[in-house]
Amino acid sequence: MVNKEFFAALDALETEKHIPKNVLIDSLEAGIVSAYKKETGEVRPITVRIDEDRCTIKIYAYRHVVEEVADEDKEISLEDAREIKPSYKVGDVVIEDITPKDFSRIAAQTAKQVIMQRINDAKRDVVFSEMSEKENEILQAIVRRKEGATVYVEISGSQMEGMLSAADQVPGEVYNINDVIKVLIKKVRNTSHGAQVIVSRSAAGFVKRLFEMEVPEIRAGLVTIKNIVREAGYRTKIAVYSEDVNVDAIGACIGNKGVRVNAIVNELAGEKIDVIPWCPDPLEFVARALSPAQVQMVQINEEEKTAKVIVPDEKLSLAIGKQGQNARLAAKLTGWKIDVKPYSSVAPAAVSEEEDA
Repeated sequence: MVNKEFFAALDALETEKHIPKNVLIDSLEAGIVSAYKKETGEVRPITVRIDEDRCTIKIYAYRHVVEEVADEDKEISLEDAREIKPSYKVGDVVIEDITPKDFSRIAAQTAKQVIMQRINDAKRDVVFSEMSEKENEILQAIVRRKEGATVYVEISGSQMEGMLSAADQVPGEVYNINDVIKVLIKKVRNTSHGAQVIVSRSAAGFVKRLFEMEVPEIRAGLVTIKNIVREAGYRTKIAVYSEDVNVDAIGACIGNKGVRVNAIVNELAGEKIDVIPWCPDPLEFVARALSPAQVQMVQINEEEKTAKVIVPDEKLSLAIGKQGQNARLAAKLTGWKIDVKPYSSVAPAAVSEEEDA
């Protein structure tokens, strides 16, 4: 069996599909073994030897030389073996070339099916490995189709399909066919249908990676993102810190005249971003987390992990935010349950305490 075009095709598959040739060769061998046994009913163990240099494929049946035969399909007596070749001894393997002149259509089809399955499995493993290394990274993707609320994208440079579910989309964003968008590789999982890539634009990690890409100080480790919380499409709060007193963590993230944070806001279609200086003191950190509102006083209960925050009456709605969003995000950012109160609700008590004193 000599087919130079076939071996050229293997080279092309290795280049285009990034599947190692040895994997393709293994697939070919398994396909030929399966096809040959199905076509001929051969029960002896058989092996396939492929010579890439000569572009040849040979099929051999083999049996082990034994004193007494227990399984005729796998063994041959020493006497019978020496009729084939006098030098055979117990323990040797008698090999017989059974390469057919040509495979029938059925055998060729069987081989093709097995080979394609092996190639698909290998491709899935290669893609799964490559994409797994890209988890939590941002890549470009092209919107290819929609099924209900789910958007399917092609990950640029990989020909891999990513699934953008409704939960991973940003409310208000519209995705049109052939749009080029940035997505976070959220998770890669191996399924019976191949590697499945879950992508997101709504995850807090998406904004975190945007900051890492936009701010050199974060990439260099001079500025650390302590925590980040997000309600996609509306607001993100990010707490940053630098151990180097000469590095302004907030200034680094915002950039000259806001150029860095504005680039991220533009990618997020105007989503508000509060860059907050992290602080180990919970009193101070809780107050900062309620930005852009000004805080007058913070009282904490360490056992219950709660914080009571007093703000000017006119800043109450700002501190709480629309539908409680600002206070809710501040609580997630700090890890403290926050109760925001206007100054007027505690002022009489404060006055009474002063008079008693």
